[in-house]
Amino acid sequence: MKIGIDLGTCNSIVFLPKKGVVLEEPSVVAIDLAENKILAIGREAKEMRGRTPDSIRIYRPLRDGVIADFRVTQAMLKYFIKKTLGPLRIFKPELMIGVPAGITSTEKRAVIEAGMNAGARMVYLAKEPVLAAIGANVPIHSCSGNMVVDIGGGTAEAAVISLGGIVNFHSIRMAGDKMDVAISDYVKKKYNLAIGEQTTEEIKKRVGTALPEKQERKLKIRGRDIASGLPKDIEVSSNDVCEALSDVLSEIIQMIKLVLRNTPPELSADIMNKGMVMTGGGSLLNNLQELISKSIGVPAILAEDSILCVAKGTGAMLKSLDLYKRTIMNKKRA
Repeated sequence: MKIGIDLGTCNSIVFLPKKGVVLEEPSVVAIDLAENKILAIGREAKEMRGRTPDSIRIYRPLRDGVIADFRVTQAMLKYFIKKTLGPLRIFKPELMIGVPAGITSTEKRAVIEAGMNAGARMVYLAKEPVLAAIGANVPIHSCSGNMVVDIGGGTAEAAVISLGGIVNFHSIRMAGDKMDVAISDYVKKKYNLAIGEQTTEEIKKRVGTALPEKQERKLKIRGRDIASGLPKDIEVSSNDVCEALSDVLSEIIQMIKLVLRNTPPELSADIMNKGMVMTGGGSLLNNLQELISKSIGVPAILAEDSILCVAKGTGAMLKSLDLYKRTIMNKKRA
């Protein structure tokens, strides 16, 4: 049995080679501190966020694309495997896990150990930009240059890929999570209102934009007035969000420029002709492709099912392990 997992900071996606995406759950775990046991994982745990008593802590065991809490990540992986395999759990699966390209060797070892302890027979690791490219149907084995920009919850990565490998890449821990923080801070500063994580996420999804809009969209939100401590309603506009996100987006643009500056001229010409492919949940922000194209002068194209690209890539790699053996970073057998 082979299972591909896009182990994301915000969401984890499980892919089976013959079935496609079988599970898409938030990477969130609820823990009872008094009894030191796990109460809920995934969607059920996320719904508790901001509503729990002191005795229950909501954890996101992955930070910036890597494991921040080993025990909780292991429990989460075990839960995903159990939910995916169901009655077939007697067989130990082979796992393919996507990890950031900028991951350290210690962080790699932590992911492999977590996978093995969660019940895998074999754990393979592959770099997310390569998986995203495969999932977006980019011909990575051709001798022309392809550029992928993957914006997830914890990391944003840009990579130039040719002949099946990464020629040049850069990774920053500045992505969807930092966008949420920027929105929350902006609302606090401008409107004197404290808002929760779920409200912030809703603002980003419903009225978020990377460029100012002539026809502003507005969203009514509720939070706690910082001065009086009482609940208060306000309206947030899309241009508020645009202003709030400007610093985070300029960091992402700088990262893309850095990768292009260090790319061989022949490959740069290919990228100029084909454009760069945008993947990951962060790429869905309104007008982001237009902002990047305008700032860099290279077309930015949003991949189909951009959130699922890394997960689809794990499935394709598991199907043809021989074809991608140069691309697999580490593997460990039980």
